[in-house]
Amino acid sequence: MAKRVFFSFHYQDVADFRANVVRNHWMTKPNRGEAGFFDASVWEEAKKDSNLAIKRLINVGLTNTSCTCVLIGSHTYARQWVHYEMFKSIAKGNYLFGVHINEIRGRDQQTKALGVNPFEYTALGFSEDGRSMTPYVAGKNGWSVFAELDRWNRSTPVPAGLHGRIMPLSQMNFPTYRWIADGGYTHFSKWAGE
Repeated sequence: MAKRVFFSFHYQDVADFRANVVRNHWMTKPNRGEAGFFDASVWEEAKKDSNLAIKRLINVGLTNTSCTCVLIGSHTYARQWVHYEMFKSIAKGNYLFGVHINEIRGRDQQTKALGVNPFEYTALGFSEDGRSMTPYVAGKNGWSVFAELDRWNRSTPVPAGLHGRIMPLSQMNFPTYRWIADGGYTHFSKWAGE
């Protein structure tokens, strides 16, 4: 059965066309059913009335999805709404992974150096009993609580070694891939947990 994938990305990567290469690659497959996913992403709408309106748009987009793919461009790591989408996906129980897209030629036919991994700039803080998690983002002075999302509870505690700790997502089981170097056109459905 095909997965319903939520794509998280920085809007500039859509303008440069790189994000769309990944999001729309299934359309060029001879048997589109073999793609193994449906796109459930939402567009970052900069002119929304409020942060609450953007959160609602993201929350609706995540409905009925089973995994979230973070498309990693040059500035993805610093985008507030990408952070929100990542944390909200974890809280929802989505499988989370990243795909570097800067090796894809943009509208200008140029490639870019790989972007910074956003999983290195986001973290989870675990309560002393391991039953709740608080989202954190990296800043100039270290980790700070991510203000756009409250802590959430777990039905079962995390392992004792994580109790009372802040753990970057890059040190957890959230893999990243490179679209070109790792053969994304062929392997994306496996990355999405097909």
